[in-house]
Amino acid sequence: MIRFFARIALAVIAMSILFIASCSEKPLTVVHLQGQTMGTTYNIKYVLGEGETAVEGLQEEIDAKLVNINKMMSTYDTTSELSRFNQYRYSDNFAVSPETLTVVNEALRLARLSDGVLDVTVGPLVNLWGFGPNKRPEKVPTQADIEAVRDYVGYEKLSTTPTGLMKANPMLYVDLSTIAKGYGVDEVAAILDSHDLQNYLVEIGGEMRVKGERGDGSEWLIAIEKPVTTERAVQKVVSIGTNAIATSGDYRNYYEEDGKRYSHLIDPNTGSPITHDLVSVTVVNPSSMIADGLATAFNVMGWERAIDLAEQEQLAVFLIRRTADGFEEYATPEFDKLVEVNN
Repeated sequence: MIRFFARIALAVIAMSILFIASCSEKPLTVVHLQGQTMGTTYNIKYVLGEGETAVEGLQEEIDAKLVNINKMMSTYDTTSELSRFNQYRYSDNFAVSPETLTVVNEALRLARLSDGVLDVTVGPLVNLWGFGPNKRPEKVPTQADIEAVRDYVGYEKLSTTPTGLMKANPMLYVDLSTIAKGYGVDEVAAILDSHDLQNYLVEIGGEMRVKGERGDGSEWLIAIEKPVTTERAVQKVVSIGTNAIATSGDYRNYYEEDGKRYSHLIDPNTGSPITHDLVSVTVVNPSSMIADGLATAFNVMGWERAIDLAEQEQLAVFLIRRTADGFEEYATPEFDKLVEVNN
């Protein structure tokens, strides 16, 4: 549940993106497909060449793919592969599909890259702090409460084999929602590519990937939201070439207790909500799955650590932090290289 809330703001901006991409004259026909998946919505736009017609059966093909991903990786469907693994109380190999294995392996790679900050086993801590499906706790968790839960949290307790998953602690719980929507975007893009579509936008729950141009020959324009709670405002309007983009922010989902603010973003290394001043991170990457995961990881890390890792790995990242008199922005050199700012 935590990641769904973390993406609410961007999902709203995604609708703005579709509007921005629709408000000029289009000499070529643009087909718009929309539907529901993964507890959220999807929007797909693709441009037809002159004399071309809409791809027959495309939405059915996309829906079938997304339903299959949900059947493999949902934590809300008790019969999914991932749910059955979470219910499994043994440490031997649990067979899963190649698709689930791909996503888990990427989650573990990103966990190692981020020094454990992106951790798909953090769900019990999220629930402890009141940001999961359980109701908010009556009191702030104590250190003893945190340590009791951390006994069965930690990406090191999760491993893969050529055919499945293994858990070192039988209570280990895996939630792939930090990267599963991004994976879904990549899979939909692969379907569009298989039909030789050269110009499209794919968006699932705020995660986006674009290719080529809009119907009028201009670039797809994407809005990055200003990290404020009082209004819906745009910080930047950008074009990203043929890439994916994901934004993570902590400025909408939080609560206050005794004058202290508790963010929904939990640092697995401390077991507690983040307390730094980084409020929004946008990542541009060829893979939506990677952009999705890294945006969350960098947001948990904080300003200095995020910049250090992003520049070390030559990643395209745009950060916004809260200051005494407003906001400060920082774009990595790779972001400046890949992204054109249009406002």
